[in-house]
Amino acid sequence: MRIVVLLLLFQLTSLFPAAARPNILFLLVDDLRHDTFGFAGHKICRTPHLDRLAAESHVFKNAFVTTAICMVSRASIFTGQYEARHKIHDFRTEFTETAWGKSYPHLLKTAGYHTGFIGKYGVGNKMAEARKTFDFWRGFAGQGRFLDPKRPNNQHLTSLQGDQSLEFLRTVPADKPWCLSVSFKAVHCQDGAKRQFPPDARDENMFSGTTIPAAPLSDPAIFQALHEPLQTSESRRRWEIRFSPKLYQETVKDYYRLLFGVDREVGRMREALKKHGMAENTVIIFTSDHGFYLGERGLAGKWFAHEESIRIPLVIHDPRDEGARKQPLDELALNIDMAPTILSYAGIPAPEEMQGRTLSPLLSGSSEGWRRDFFYEHHFIPNRIPESEAVRGQRWKYIHWLAPKPGVEELYDLQSDPMERTNLVKSPSHRKKLIEMRKRWEELREKAK
Repeated sequence: MRIVVLLLLFQLTSLFPAAARPNILFLLVDDLRHDTFGFAGHKICRTPHLDRLAAESHVFKNAFVTTAICMVSRASIFTGQYEARHKIHDFRTEFTETAWGKSYPHLLKTAGYHTGFIGKYGVGNKMAEARKTFDFWRGFAGQGRFLDPKRPNNQHLTSLQGDQSLEFLRTVPADKPWCLSVSFKAVHCQDGAKRQFPPDARDENMFSGTTIPAAPLSDPAIFQALHEPLQTSESRRRWEIRFSPKLYQETVKDYYRLLFGVDREVGRMREALKKHGMAENTVIIFTSDHGFYLGERGLAGKWFAHEESIRIPLVIHDPRDEGARKQPLDELALNIDMAPTILSYAGIPAPEEMQGRTLSPLLSGSSEGWRRDFFYEHHFIPNRIPESEAVRGQRWKYIHWLAPKPGVEELYDLQSDPMERTNLVKSPSHRKKLIEMRKRWEELREKAK
């Protein structure tokens, strides 16, 4: 079977010579919300380079993850599969050789791409299969550290990742297309540190004269109305050490400062692409592994099916695309779409095991037959993070908390209630919709396997 796949990829490579296949720069930020950019209307965050990129790109308004935790989402990004299929359920589980063989980096490598990886790998600790795939490897296991006294001049990790990206661009072979995957640690917290989001020293004074508005939905009554296990969950514990009233201002400013550091490195990468004559043939994909609560609902972290947690930014820049860009695209895009989309740029068909779909039809203006909803799941450490599954559609959202059995349901009309404040599950006039969404949850749950 593997010989057949290799032969097929060899044939495809001959059909798509290096000059015809674009380079691919895949930028993944950790814990990055969908709305913290100038191009998304944010009034405080400073993201000039990303704003410029967005103005020259396709921007997705409704991009989401199928599981909001890093190792599961990253496995989904690599493989185009739901957690229910790839079965990366925790931080210890590694990809098998067979599973990694169907990942986008391995398929690109087999098809003749020069491959690089920088930053937080996020799936297991040995990273054995990945190390064999990438020609340029600057990945690390675990969370990494923003500031490390062993690093020359105590260089901030985000800056180091920018330097490593520029090193890759200086050393790529001239006769091959390349794919560089940059996985920033930012804007993830520094777990266990007194300062949870330590920025680059250059950015310490940003927002010093700014007062951050209170988080939306921060009324204590909204927290008290949450599904009861959330009120004593890990999400609430982390709110207390990040976003309680004494900490909120500086924590959020540090989060924004970390994002500015990422923005600066994106700008450096784009300048390097121009310098090396690669800007006109390099596709850039910018996204996040999931969203993040900045104190909304009295919560921190991610994990749950609220919009703050599951919604992500997604920008796709193809300099060869001279057609008009609809801004923004409204269709539902998912993290499981990243792998098939990357492969489609290389002219490689997605393996049938991939459950995501290439976004290329949407980029060319065709949305016929596109998904109208998707399945969400989160099962990690249920004793500290309540297990949940959900269906998120274009208008309706159904959440099913798996405990206490037989489960607790929530139903929201996102059209009239985009902030998910009013649970309609007990509304007689919405009984039919509840039954419909419950059935759809059962259907999509099976399809995810």
